[in-house]
Amino acid sequence: MKHLRLMTLILAAMLLVSLVHAQGFGRRRAYIEQNEPPATEFIAARWHFGTNGAIGNMGWSHNYPQSDRHLNDFLTRATGVDVEEMSYRIVELGLPEVFDYPFAYVSEPGEMQLTEQEVVNLREFIGRGGFVLMDDFDGDQQWFQMRSQILRTFPGQDFVKVPFDHVVFSVHTPLDNLQAMADSVPGGDITYYGLFTDEGRLAILAGLNNDLANFWDWYADGNMPLKPSTDAFRLGTNAVIYSLTH
Repeated sequence: MKHLRLMTLILAAMLLVSLVHAQGFGRRRAYIEQNEPPATEFIAARWHFGTNGAIGNMGWSHNYPQSDRHLNDFLTRATGVDVEEMSYRIVELGLPEVFDYPFAYVSEPGEMQLTEQEVVNLREFIGRGGFVLMDDFDGDQQWFQMRSQILRTFPGQDFVKVPFDHVVFSVHTPLDNLQAMADSVPGGDITYYGLFTDEGRLAILAGLNNDLANFWDWYADGNMPLKPSTDAFRLGTNAVIYSLTH
């Protein structure tokens, strides 16, 4: 409980700083700009991948770069991980650079349509110990599309529901539940599915009916309630710590 109060205070302090900053500077850019991250231990890769155009081909970039920066800022304040606010980079899934960043964030996998090279790279990425957090998709159609593409990569395997007592939800700060975020996102109940390796490692964590990046991004404008935003940051932090320790 004491740890939870501390994390809530951290988020509230981040909100105050963001609101003050936003008064003097334009908050959003109309174009996508690559970032050159500092040489920190943790650098988050935001994957750019092939799509079917169902969400306009740009779903991979939703909430970029604010959500990436805010999660890293939270990690800096709440953990001992060597990370800075600018420790993120857009990475093409189909290029060899993908293997340089073992933590990957995927936005809008519901429009995923992987190329053959992306299928090969994803399989090798997981084989090398990489971890993928999939976010911002909802409904049966988007679930089916994402799942069909991942099963191209791992034939004979399938997603399973990740139980709430799995360590990924508690490795840094335990969550009370997942549903506090549900009132602020579209879709039904929030459910996390996982793809596990033969050794039992959780390699892909996919949040159906959730949108963590919306919380990471928009809490700074006061557009997201504090409690579900805190849960979203806690979940993202747990995913990062899990990826670094498993």
